[in-house]
This record gives sequence, structure tokens and C-alpha cells, in this order.
Amino acid sequence: MAFLSVLTPVFVAVLCVMIGLIFINSRKTDRVPRPETKGGSKVESRPWVDQDLQDDTEITPRDEDDDWADSNEEEDLPHVPYSPPRYPVERMLERSQDFYSVMNQRRSVRFISSEPVPRDVIDNVIRTAGTAPSGAHTEPWTFVVVSDPETKHQIRLIVEEEEEVNYRQRMGDKWVNDLARLRTNWIKEYLDVAPYLLLIFKQTYGILPNGKKKTHYYNEISVSISCGILLAALQNVGLVTVTSTPLNCGPQLRLLLKRPANEKLLMLLPVGYPASDATVPDLKRKPLDDIIVRV
Repeated sequence: MAFLSVLTPVFVAVLCVMIGLIFINSRKTDRVPRPETKGGSKVESRPWVDQDLQDDTEITPRDEDDDWADSNEEEDLPHVPYSPPRYPVERMLERSQDFYSVMNQRRSVRFISSEPVPRDVIDNVIRTAGTAPSGAHTEPWTFVVVSDPETKHQIRLIVEEEEEVNYRQRMGDKWVNDLARLRTNWIKEYLDVAPYLLLIFKQTYGILPNGKKKTHYYNEISVSISCGILLAALQNVGLVTVTSTPLNCGPQLRLLLKRPANEKLLMLLPVGYPASDATVPDLKRKPLDDIIVRV
């Protein structure tokens, strides 16, 4: 009996270790991607997260120090007086309400007219987006405006091929079911129909005239802010769009549009007037008290 009493703690300890190892191995097994099937054959499983949207450039690796410009190589900026218009309180309230009324009509529209849109309007809208703040004023954005029908169709083919995989494999049943009430799918007819496609690229780093690389701090956040201003500018002139972040399409679209390696696709916007028979889901926005915290 004494012998058994000595072994019991040891046996319990060994058993606990074995159970722990089995649990860890089972967790690892769960994380191994399972091969997907399509048409009876195995399809390589790919993550639905677009690698282009992962911004790992906040701390930029510098493999070759000679290729990167130092901040002290740039000229010091002079400061100038700044005095924007100041409105009476009543006018401020009126302007804030007017702007809210315009923006509250903004909707994601997937039924876009082929009616031509003046190119000067598009240029002004993009010029407005370019007023966004950016980290260290690097302005890390490139707006590609596509109006050529053949190029638009090539973009559609690339997007639809990847979107079908997204809906069938990457997104999962819950996500697809959540989208069902919005009646969305991988068919993107508007990419052919809209008079313009705007593709917004973030520049992960800049290239100076001397060929050296320039760090672009917070490039994804900066370009995202610019996209928000772009949406407001489109709404302001009566144009519509639907925000699209084409998963896993970035590299193909970058090559199609002949953009350099330091540019990564962040957003794709079809732009035009709404179609005469356009409809949108009858959605409600959260009331102010649900989105504001006063401290």
C-alpha cells in the first residue's frame, strides 16, 4: 500500500502531462487548413483575408540602408499663417445640418447607369480626396481612373473569379448568409456598366527623384481617410458608388494597371449616376445616442 501511495502522485502528474499534450496537438490539427473541393477535385485553400490589406509598413524594414532616404535630407518646411472662415453659431448649425442631410442620402448602389459623367467632375472629386491628412504629409495614395471598356471588362473578370471563390470557400456560411438579405453575390455587372472605375492604391513607401525610398508612415490609415473624403465628394455631386475591397485581387489588378510594386490596392469604386431603376436595401442607421459617448 505504501508503494501505491508513492506512485499515485507521480501517476497523476504523468496523466496530466499526457492530457495536456493531447490537447495541444488537437489544437494544432484544428488549425491545419483543410483542402476544399470544387467540381469533385481538390482546390487549394486560400485565406479570405487579402494580404494586400495587411499594413506591416508602420515600422519599415530597411534591408539596405543606402536605399532609404533619411529625414534630414529633406528641406525644412516654412510655416505660413492659417485663418479659415469662422461662421456664426447659427450658420455653423445650418451648415452642419445641410451637410448631414446630403451625406445621410449616401447609399451603396449596385445599379449604375452607363450615362457619361464629365471627366472634370471626376478630377475635382479626386483632387478633393487628395486634401486628406497623411502621416508626415507623405500623401501615400494613387487614384487610377479607368474608363476604357476593355480594361473595365478585364477588371470584372479578375474580380468575379476571385469573388466566386470568396463566396463558395473563403467567407464561410455565416458571412454568406448575413449578406443574403442584401442580395449580393459574385456577379459584378456594374464593373462593365459604370462609366468610371476608381482604384485606390496605398503606397507602402515612396520613391524620391534620386531613387531612394521614403518611409510612408500610417499609409493605410491615411489612404482610408482619403477614401472617406472621396465618398463624401462623390455624394456631394450626385454620383453613386459601392465600396469594394476585392479580396485576393490586388496583385492581379496591380499588374493589369501596370502599377509599381510599392502600390497595393486598397479599394475599388465603380462610379456613375444611379440607374433609373436602381434600388437599395431599406436599411436604418443607428440613432445618435447609439454611436456617441459624451464624457
